[in-house]
Amino acid sequence: MHGVFLDIATVDRGDLDLEPVRSALDQWTAYPETTREEIRQRIGNADIVISNKTRLGSHDLRSAEKLKLVCIAATGTNNVDLDTAQALDITVCNVTAYATASVVEHVFSMLLILVRRLDAYREAVHAGRWQQAGEFCLLDYPIRELAGMTLGIIGYGELGQAVATMGKAFGMRILIAERADNLPRPGRMALDEVLKTADIISLHCPLNRETRHLIGPRELGLMQCGALLVNTARGGIVDEQALLHSLQSGDIAGAAIDVLSEEPPQHGSPLLDTGLPNLLVTPHIAWASVKSRQRLINQVADNITAWQAGNPRNVISSQTARD
Repeated sequence: MHGVFLDIATVDRGDLDLEPVRSALDQWTAYPETTREEIRQRIGNADIVISNKTRLGSHDLRSAEKLKLVCIAATGTNNVDLDTAQALDITVCNVTAYATASVVEHVFSMLLILVRRLDAYREAVHAGRWQQAGEFCLLDYPIRELAGMTLGIIGYGELGQAVATMGKAFGMRILIAERADNLPRPGRMALDEVLKTADIISLHCPLNRETRHLIGPRELGLMQCGALLVNTARGGIVDEQALLHSLQSGDIAGAAIDVLSEEPPQHGSPLLDTGLPNLLVTPHIAWASVKSRQRLINQVADNITAWQAGNPRNVISSQTARD
């Protein structure tokens, strides 16, 4: 079997053990990255394609006559044309639950920076303001506590549940949002009610037609003026221009964003270079601890060997699954 990894630099920077994937394939070619123009040539003779973020459209899949398995080196599946994959009997697998610990830690790291104003206090120390203070501590920036706050979870899968568990450990009250336009199931609340009630909203839903700009001007307007928004899911779920307006106007108290609608943001984003002290932006790294990325590689290898054995796992799309 000939396997091609189209964008391995998005996962490995020389700090991972790639042997599990190598040993699962007879031939192995790994490219640091692949441009739109290079895709068809690189997958033309491949039996198996591994991709983290390189988009595989209908024409790409149809051009690869030998292709039988696409391994998405991520949980999100919006980078592969699943309808075409089904039509061509190409199995598509993803990886799941590999980044849970990393994402949960990142969510609460960003929250603690905002709630406890750690960035502002760190800068104050570097500027010498503590050294010049008349008291033993600085109290220039109000410090809030997570304990007692209400945490609203939108997207209650693996990651949403893990964030809720950690929130409870901090002494937070947890609200779980029902999908938009659905009647709330037991233990869940209507999305609008969660937005109105929660002190913190954390997004953990996939990006699809239903969730694109799920958080827009109307939804931000429902949130409390002291509320915080956290997005470690996908950038397109939030209307970035609307979020910027809400932050500038004080309609919400702050936001912690790990994802943008364009990544990398080569054409800019309303959320970059704002200078807003209530906005924290990180470069899509919530998932990216070394242990998390190694688990991803191991799971990709497991997907390949399971498919080769005739027992595919983590199947997102296949002719057999559709039938």
